[in-house]
Amino acid sequence: MEGEGSQMKILITGNMGFIGPAVVRRLRASYPQSTLVGLDIGYYGNCITSKESLPERRVNIQYFADIRKFPHDVLEDVDAVVHLAAISNDPIGNMFEDVTLDVNYRASIELAKKAKKAGVRSFVYASSCSIYGAAADCARTEHSPVNPLTAYAKSKVLTERGLEPLASGQFKVTALRFATACGWTDRLRLDLILNDFVACALTSGRITILSDGTPWRPLINAKDMARAIDWALSRDPSAAQDFLAVNTGRDEWNYQVKDLAQAVATAIPGTHVSVNENAPLDKRSYKADFGLFRKIAPDHQPVVGLMESIQELKTGLESIGFKDAEFRNSKYMRLNVLMELRERGLLDSQLRWVGA
Repeated sequence: MEGEGSQMKILITGNMGFIGPAVVRRLRASYPQSTLVGLDIGYYGNCITSKESLPERRVNIQYFADIRKFPHDVLEDVDAVVHLAAISNDPIGNMFEDVTLDVNYRASIELAKKAKKAGVRSFVYASSCSIYGAAADCARTEHSPVNPLTAYAKSKVLTERGLEPLASGQFKVTALRFATACGWTDRLRLDLILNDFVACALTSGRITILSDGTPWRPLINAKDMARAIDWALSRDPSAAQDFLAVNTGRDEWNYQVKDLAQAVATAIPGTHVSVNENAPLDKRSYKADFGLFRKIAPDHQPVVGLMESIQELKTGLESIGFKDAEFRNSKYMRLNVLMELRERGLLDSQLRWVGA
């Protein structure tokens, strides 16, 4: 697809989530003449944290649709699909396990089949390093066994396995196994570990680690996730296998939770960090080896480091006057948004819009 970028038609599913605005911004800059199409169910449409105009102004066409009822005509003349749409974290997955498998796995495979049939040539899938589960003893490579511990992680494993046999010379599939997301975007989430810590430091001056602080998490900024997606769209199809799964992050950005908290405390003086030494073992601990990504995508390596991510979160939150010490009960937590929509009778038990 290289050389055709200026004329591509790219569909981005889930473009109205946390990562979507960063991806659209990046692709608009990289492919200014391309046609960008967004498709989103709209759960988080009103969770804007940017003072700029609506981030969707950067797409040429915006569809509001549930990928479980995917409109066929959306794929007409589409060259590439960036598939971000998903039930996006463990708390939601734990409460809506069947929905998570339905949306993240079954609907994703059906979308890929339709995309292939429609002549789409590149399918970029947002996977996750969380598939490695309890894996803190050594950094996991793409050939390491997976050990998904949650519905969310299981859905990522199943989707990768379902996508692989669909890949072909005419339908390249790239599964980006992202490190844990962080950073500031136009639709901020605070149910991500680093984002949570920065919000705690700013609003209460205290970070309380609910584990003993030893679990490992690799990190990647949303801007660097967008950078990797840009690479996946333009990777030379003749130089790589039809299906590629790759850990996406940076080796030196594997951190223990307690070190993340301390970094935030260093950046925001006066922050007190407390660790629950008696906490039950958090099995979700994994380090990832990003050597393959470093080798095959040298020009698209992550560049936004830990301290820069903390600073952009601090600056962004201060710019919107963020002072809510009870933010875990707010719209910045994705589960809260869905539960409020459910309580208002707008979503049914399967998280479908009532009346849609």
